[in-house]
Amino acid sequence: MIGSASGEILKLQVKAQEGSRWVLEHHELEIPLNVSEAPEELQIGDTIEVFLYVDRRGNLSATTQLPTIQKGTYGWAKVIKVTDNEGAFVDIGTTKEVLVKSEDLPKLRELWPANGDHLYITLRTDKDGELFGRVATEDRVEELYIDAPTTMLNQNVVARPYRLLPVGTFLLSFPENYRIFVHESERTEEPRLGQDVTVRIIDTKEDGSLNGSLLPRRHERLGDDAESIFRYLNDVGGRMPFTDKSDPGEIQEMFTMSKAAFKRALGKLMKEKKIVQKDGWTELNS
Repeated sequence: MIGSASGEILKLQVKAQEGSRWVLEHHELEIPLNVSEAPEELQIGDTIEVFLYVDRRGNLSATTQLPTIQKGTYGWAKVIKVTDNEGAFVDIGTTKEVLVKSEDLPKLRELWPANGDHLYITLRTDKDGELFGRVATEDRVEELYIDAPTTMLNQNVVARPYRLLPVGTFLLSFPENYRIFVHESERTEEPRLGQDVTVRIIDTKEDGSLNGSLLPRRHERLGDDAESIFRYLNDVGGRMPFTDKSDPGEIQEMFTMSKAAFKRALGKLMKEKKIVQKDGWTELNS
């Protein structure tokens, strides 16, 4: 009985008051509710809506703080603590924190969520009635996501990864729940599960989902690359043996950018009259 009742929101009748707690009836069970959580006018015989959960002692308890996620429903839960052995503990809007077990998280530890991230989960109970969170599967997300409008091309949206694969990242936008796929070529690093990221929409699909990119727009990248080269020149005394004629491999090794990107950044700096090139060297313009 305890296992089946845990995780449910029920309306129960007040049977008695014992010190600092009310006693609620659920079939043959007596379930405690702290007086501090109940309305002041509550009386024996009244009915009150509560959320049931198993406490640390293994007993069924009640709270009037109803969760934002229930068994059979899905929603975002904020990560409040992460431990290597257990997994991620999340806040579901009630007094009971819930564990998302380590086996339900990515195999790579660095891709686990951090405090403040959000996981898209539902609630489950084990045979003892203990609550735990279960990350939404792709099949469930396909049933739950909202079709995106076709006018979103090149817009930025906030989204959270719910599925991580080597080929790319699957995300849900927040708060809309648009489904977005970011190919691995459209990111510089893989985001954490549940991390808030800004995604630029690069394609709208017939099935209502979206393709996105975590890379900056070309003019934004150009600005970043130019700033990186300008900082480097200042750091090395204003002169470097790299120009738009330099070897692509050497450019990639030194600046982590393609030769085309390097040339565009140099062109920007020269147009702004910040640098000059001569005799195989690039120098700050004095």
